[in-house]
Amino acid sequence: MPQRHSKNNNDLAFFTYDEKRKLGYGTQKERLGKDSIKPFDACSLCLKSLIDPMSCQKGHLFCKECILQCLLSQKKDIQRKLAAHAAQQKQEKEEEEEKLKLQKAKELDAFDQQNHGAVPQYSDRNYSRDKNGFHGANSVKVTSYEEEALRTMKAFWLPSATPEASIKVDAPSNSTICPEGNEKLKLKTLFPVQFTEDTTEQKKSKALDKTYICPSCKVTLTNTMSLVALSTCGHVFCKKCADRFMAVDKVCLVCNKACKERNLVNLEKGGTGFAGHGDHLEARDFKHLGSGSGLGLVRPAMKT
Repeated sequence: MPQRHSKNNNDLAFFTYDEKRKLGYGTQKERLGKDSIKPFDACSLCLKSLIDPMSCQKGHLFCKECILQCLLSQKKDIQRKLAAHAAQQKQEKEEEEEKLKLQKAKELDAFDQQNHGAVPQYSDRNYSRDKNGFHGANSVKVTSYEEEALRTMKAFWLPSATPEASIKVDAPSNSTICPEGNEKLKLKTLFPVQFTEDTTEQKKSKALDKTYICPSCKVTLTNTMSLVALSTCGHVFCKKCADRFMAVDKVCLVCNKACKERNLVNLEKGGTGFAGHGDHLEARDFKHLGSGSGLGLVRPAMKT
């Protein structure tokens, strides 16, 4: 039986649908694995295991060194922007004073010309040339010639023929922001987090592989569980124990420290700019065919 031409037609100048499918053309879907999801006990900045963990009021976890360095760099950037804004305001003030001085000189020259006819007519062009250091008739003629040449010249790519636009620096905000949630963040709002490590004989922790449990129900904490931290003492519990005991008793089950409902902070699990989280664990890429080579080039697909 002869083969179907729709799948094995080599005389066409373009790829058929079946040939494109074999080359991987179209939207490719793949479910993200464990390596693509940030663990709950990883820093949101360095993506490594937490060292001296600290959390903001929105539940984003950071290493103490990472978040302090981030806030310090933000403060330095704010100081730099404030200095640039102050310098710009000073320059604008000086330019305004220069304009007032020029206007005053122009009015004085007009008054002198009205009372003494021998005084030459004042001109802004001549004043600007004298101000820039041009003196004498020859320099004025050369300057006017150059200006005329720049106006009629078609070589617009030259830097000398490019117009200059003033760059204005807006007044920056004085508050630092959370690098994960983009909300305002202060150092005093951060609180340390204490995970309860599993020390049983069956699950002895290694140096790079620690297992944490809920101190109430002794369940191993994973990415699939919703976790709650107390901002008063920093102990971490599972969501069920927090709603069942601490929301009712208003006291921590580990250290018996009093807490209120506003002290229960839901920790964010997974999800950074490099990892997936939540229910959206499917990666999509659109693959189109390269020109002549048959190799595909990959670009991000449109979100649906």
